[in-house]
Amino acid sequence: MAEPRVFTSADELKEAVGEELGSSDWLEVDQRRIDLFADATGDHQWIHVDPRRAADGPFGSTIAHGYLTLSLLPALVPQIMRVEGMRMGVNYGVDRVRFPAPVPVGSRLRARATLTDVSEASDGGVQVAARVTVEREGGERPVCVADSLSRYYW
Repeated sequence: MAEPRVFTSADELKEAVGEELGSSDWLEVDQRRIDLFADATGDHQWIHVDPRRAADGPFGSTIAHGYLTLSLLPALVPQIMRVEGMRMGVNYGVDRVRFPAPVPVGSRLRARATLTDVSEASDGGVQVAARVTVEREGGERPVCVADSLSRYYW
């Protein structure tokens, strides 16, 4: 595993705007993870949780929920970048999310991140925007593209 890029100040973050920061390790999305997500969210649509029926469906197997893919960002992004020395960091939200391709069960995913903006937040923090692209090993298109927002307070 490559070491994440470490930032210790708002100035360092600002200097990195426009840079692709690297990629995470691969993470497998197995049926157990899909089923646990279905249980946590109450979304038990057959395309996600019924392997027998999904085998005859449009993808030939079950697929991960789009929101499951999005929910992997907190596990994947810290492998790419880390902010240290602040007193607090929070997930501020997501401006835009798309799921251009499905995630068939057994897929291996990784994320890439590019800082797109760093600005002063009205509450005294620094808002960091990152374009996070999740790709599937062997896939032609990304499975998730999200403009993620975080706030850091020094």
